[in-house]
Amino acid sequence: MTRQGMPSADIRRLTPEDAPVYRALMLQAYATHPDAFTSSAPERAALPLTWWQQRLASTPNPAEVVFGAWVDSALVGAVGLVFETRQKTRHKAKVTGMVVGADWRGRGIGKSLMQTVMAFAAQQPGLHILQLTVTQGNRVAERLYASLGFAAFGVEPDAVAVEGGFVAKVHMWCRLNEPTGAIVPA
Repeated sequence: MTRQGMPSADIRRLTPEDAPVYRALMLQAYATHPDAFTSSAPERAALPLTWWQQRLASTPNPAEVVFGAWVDSALVGAVGLVFETRQKTRHKAKVTGMVVGADWRGRGIGKSLMQTVMAFAAQQPGLHILQLTVTQGNRVAERLYASLGFAAFGVEPDAVAVEGGFVAKVHMWCRLNEPTGAIVPA
């Protein structure tokens, strides 16, 4: 149980069998928070279920992994990690698709998801850097990432087109300490 008497979340890597609920969670997030994601709900809704299943495939050297937060049998949050594949950038990975359902925010689920993805990243040979972007002005998310060792290194103006204009993205990073797997603040 959490501090508020609510059940705690079980965090685990998602598999292709989780694709329908993962798709539903992400489509809801894209629709509800269009400024937070570079993908839109209509473009992702048009993709077949097999696309979502491939994102969750458990291959030995995956291009990406996704972790989900479950409360009972409901997927209430997710976060992805996309690995760079080019030789000169394989030391980096990007945190993507961070979402916690509105009813579950403020209960530490986002922090648990991030800690899980960061611990997984720290165990990957040769991986030294994690990067992410956050919509400028999303103070809650910026504080969460900063509390986990991420530091801002720039702001991209007009990064995402949304209805009525554009939003800027804050680029953040942290360095993984390879020998111990610990996170080193940037």
